[in-house]
Amino acid sequence: MQLQEILYTQGFGTRRVCAGLIQQGYVQVYPSNPALPPETIDQAATEFVAEGLRFRVQGVDWEYFDKAYLMLHKPAGTECSQKPSTYPSVYTLLPPPLRQRPQKAAVQGVQAVGRLDQDTTGLLLMTDDGKFIHRMSSPRHHVPKVYEARLKHPITATMVQKLLDGVVLDDDPKPVRAAACEAVDEHLLRLTLTEGKYHQVKRMVAAVSNRVEGLHRSRIGGLSLPSDLAPGQWRWLRAADLELLA
Repeated sequence: MQLQEILYTQGFGTRRVCAGLIQQGYVQVYPSNPALPPETIDQAATEFVAEGLRFRVQGVDWEYFDKAYLMLHKPAGTECSQKPSTYPSVYTLLPPPLRQRPQKAAVQGVQAVGRLDQDTTGLLLMTDDGKFIHRMSSPRHHVPKVYEARLKHPITATMVQKLLDGVVLDDDPKPVRAAACEAVDEHLLRLTLTEGKYHQVKRMVAAVSNRVEGLHRSRIGGLSLPSDLAPGQWRWLRAADLELLA
């Protein structure tokens, strides 16, 4: 693949902009030997094997991915929306190339897989793979999601049992159950859900006469939020990570 096309697919601008970056000497490509320094390429049509290619654009290191899959540690006070109403968008936490990747399967740039409320923190998946978004968001897929909820009132064994047995929400007469639920301490509840109803954790907790005052998502499927990924930071998902979501 030509280097200008590689940059274009990764979101570094139009083909003309990408060609200009290369011709002006702003792009270096890393050789297959990691011990060697990157080489400046000034011919936009220079061919490379795209898969696994590592390069640098205006001092920023990058790696080629045909499709982008990443995790973000969503901080509080951010909205999972391209057009936020009150709080900053989580998309502002990402570098421009991820937001500008060419459209694939009706998806322009990476998109959040589902949403977390502005005050909810934790693991958020993002991708430009429309089929992946659909599969992970589909109620039929039943991907378990683990949340830690800080509650206003002390947690009782009765509350935990009710959440396991099922509670009725105001928009559906069918009981909604937690797949797992435990009191970590007097005010911290860990529960696992396999559905994705609107404000589900908060509404389930309200149904057992308590109130969520802090909410954090720590795991999706078998993929946990790494302890070294600080709020506001993101990282690529590798093949082994994606297998944990299958």
